[in-house]
Amino acid sequence: MKKRIQNHSAIIILTVITILFQNEILFSQQQKLAQTGMKFLNVSLDARTSAFGDAITSLETNSSAMFYNPASMANLESIADITLGSTQFIADINYYNAAVAFTPYDGDYGVFGFSLISVNYGDFLGTIKANNEQGFLDVGTFSPTAFSFGIGYAKSLSEKFSIGANVKYVRQSLGTSIVNDVVTDPVSGSYLSAKTEDHELDVVAFDFGILYKTGFKSLNIGMSIRNFAREIKYKQEGFQLPLIFQIGASFNFADLMEVDKNEHSFLLSVDANHPRDYPEQIMAGLEYTFMNILSLRGGFSTPNDERNFSYGLGLKKDIGGLNLAVDYAYTPFGIFNDVHRISINFAY
Repeated sequence: MKKRIQNHSAIIILTVITILFQNEILFSQQQKLAQTGMKFLNVSLDARTSAFGDAITSLETNSSAMFYNPASMANLESIADITLGSTQFIADINYYNAAVAFTPYDGDYGVFGFSLISVNYGDFLGTIKANNEQGFLDVGTFSPTAFSFGIGYAKSLSEKFSIGANVKYVRQSLGTSIVNDVVTDPVSGSYLSAKTEDHELDVVAFDFGILYKTGFKSLNIGMSIRNFAREIKYKQEGFQLPLIFQIGASFNFADLMEVDKNEHSFLLSVDANHPRDYPEQIMAGLEYTFMNILSLRGGFSTPNDERNFSYGLGLKKDIGGLNLAVDYAYTPFGIFNDVHRISINFAY
């Protein structure tokens, strides 16, 4: 009876989220696309996920699931799982991410996790208008930064159905700006000092996700809602966080072949993505794994402005009970620099 109740609850939740997803798409088709801020929350950071074209919603993964679908870590087999990553993004922007997941008491109480994202935008030259030959004064440099810290939880409600959620504190600083009371050198006219104002914002955001195992071999269905938060504003213009609805399915085609799945795996994953500030997208990824050691990956997503394909590879090794995995992803980015991602995962 308990199992039937859990399965019925899973179906109800799955249906409700599907309806909300469809309604949101229909609503967006009748409205202009919204503008959003704190776009760093949209950047894919995990190397395996990026090589998949970000089609990861329905895959059971490790602690990195907190960046995509927190429900995907509900069946974590290790006691502790740690993921560290670095992304060399366009315009010399560097992203760093970390995630830790724990399964206390053999997972009887679910999986608990913590996640961190830090962004270094580099240094920018600051100027103000001035009545001189150049028409401006150099006022030094400023360095915008951003970070996000989250606490996640995932739980399997039955053999087929898992849920997960994150709550995260998001903060972004655009540096300082000069307000008034500018003091310049009377001889050289160079900038000396002025009254300044900091431009910082913070907000609490939420992620939700579900994962459903259909029971037909390895076919999984997943859904997630990320970056749900209240509207915020710097001065006069308000904006929302980059809310994303994502739904996907995955299947290991080795189930249909007469091969040993411990030697060969052909994993296909397809997602539909509905951002708040961009047209709907389709993502697809394929991963071939040999002997549970070497993985080759390729991904595709459309529409995009400057990127479509992603590529990557991964290596796994068990070292005295410690499972070590290293993943790399390469994404050509059109007129910008190519994007490189590296992730390292430790599981014990």
